[in-house]
Amino acid sequence: MYSGDSKITLIVAAAGVGKRMNLGYPKQFLEIEGKPLFLKVLEVAEKSSTIESIIVVTGLESIELVKKFCKEYQIQKVTRVVAGGKERQYSIENALEYCQDNSIIAVQDGVRPFLKEKYFSQALEILERDLDIDGAVVGVPLKDTIKRVNSNGEVIETPRRDEYIAIHTPQIFRGKILKEAYRKAREDKFLGTDDSSLVERIGGRIKVIIGDYDNLKITTVEDLKFL
Repeated sequence: MYSGDSKITLIVAAAGVGKRMNLGYPKQFLEIEGKPLFLKVLEVAEKSSTIESIIVVTGLESIELVKKFCKEYQIQKVTRVVAGGKERQYSIENALEYCQDNSIIAVQDGVRPFLKEKYFSQALEILERDLDIDGAVVGVPLKDTIKRVNSNGEVIETPRRDEYIAIHTPQIFRGKILKEAYRKAREDKFLGTDDSSLVERIGGRIKVIIGDYDNLKITTVEDLKFL
């Protein structure tokens, strides 16, 4: 069981532009229950005993707006609001400059508003119990059959579904290896699909926390039906 000694620095990725939703403004500012999506994440983190501080990454033009929302809704754990980059990976890297090597760092999508505090405590329990594990990521088993296809759209393989997990956020890591993974990715000009993929490529060991299917990332107009 998690001892309560370790604390997390949470990076919230809220620098997207929302092109696929055609909103005319960044999707993290889409309102749910009268609040922008990313604020739902901050409110969970604010109440969590596992989160020590929060760094929000957003567009340069949105920094003051994010600070305004934090003040209005009394989100006191936000220590910095920093400008993002052209890609999500570059945005997270900007935030990592303000994280300590000896910290535990979690990365959360700002447009995944149904975050649960239990993910953080479960990750800390894993990291405290096994010092050989470098990180823990939330994911869910696949429901559908998966097909691998070629460039012509022809099926070439049906992998075993039980060997695959759909990965969500939060993704939680020991700070030293996460920062090293980002540094190495920059040197190699490697662009990963998530934080875990960067840690994996330098030999990091990652465990999966089975999450909930409602931990949805709001990416397309169709996702709004879930809200």
